[in-house]
Amino acid sequence: MPERLPHPDQILSPLPRSALTGPASATRHALAGSRHLWWDSADRLSRRAPRAAPSAQLAPAETAAISRSRADLCGLTLDRPRIMGILNVTPDSFSDGGRHNGLDAAVDRAREMIRDAEILDIGGESTRPGATEVPVAEEIERTAPVIRALREAGITTPISIDTRKARVAEAALEAGADIVNDVSALRFDPDMAALVAARGVPVVLMHSVASPETMQKHAVYDDVLWSVRDHLYERVTAALGAGIRPENLILDPGIGFGKTTAHDLRLLRELAGFHDFGLPLLLGASRKKFIGALTGAATPAERVTGSVAVALQGAAMGAHILRVHDTRETRQALSIWQAIQGNISEA
Repeated sequence: MPERLPHPDQILSPLPRSALTGPASATRHALAGSRHLWWDSADRLSRRAPRAAPSAQLAPAETAAISRSRADLCGLTLDRPRIMGILNVTPDSFSDGGRHNGLDAAVDRAREMIRDAEILDIGGESTRPGATEVPVAEEIERTAPVIRALREAGITTPISIDTRKARVAEAALEAGADIVNDVSALRFDPDMAALVAARGVPVVLMHSVASPETMQKHAVYDDVLWSVRDHLYERVTAALGAGIRPENLILDPGIGFGKTTAHDLRLLRELAGFHDFGLPLLLGASRKKFIGALTGAATPAERVTGSVAVALQGAAMGAHILRVHDTRETRQALSIWQAIQGNISEA
């Protein structure tokens, strides 16, 4: 959990290194609590100096924020990347809309995913570019019965409810969900922050602009890294002010939400620059448009291989949670990556 917020006018971006190249020591620190990665130097980015300046000497609090173990998430340690499987129960999701609408289909898909995923993320409203808002009652009807059915089926895997709306989140928590994943970072519904604080549950704060209907029209930034950084800084401050415990905060830079391909690539390159918040980092880039733009994969279903590549990049940059559609493929690739790093066992 963060003992302090980072400096608002600087970014400390550590250089992740493989655990194979040496263990932690007086000058080598674990990266964000990882058992696979370490760092011994960081670039210090400033608003006044666009070029990164190597910084060998960091204050103890800065080093601690980048290095220390993140709080467990619903009983899961975050010393290695955890897979969050996406289960959309919507008719219009950009990737798998309509495939898991029925209770039986959703439960069957969940059982399949939890062979490889440690968290399930259930959403009843598409937030793809151009998507329209779903009424609260309809979103509840899509999600709460599925969550209840999963619990009644004996599935104990932590469940995240992907919603912007407090009433939907409340119904999901009552049905057995554990985590709130809010793409608006508590901005859309003024009641969401109070609900999360009162329930004491983890919440994902994601960077986004405008609404899904119009966000791509707002994909304009002087510097996307600083814009995302400033947004998350403000949302963390607001969450803490609302009484949400710091150990319950998770950050997501919002790949694909109001961003161009160039923006997404910049954020993926600079992902380690978000570790100085001292919070867990979620990466959700699965099957997104930029993968198609770079590879020519026209449909989301054709973007599996590219999605796995991005997930491994996230793991190499110290991301704690990988939100993906293709859980089996991601698990296989991640298992190989972990074995190469010298950690064959995932126990």
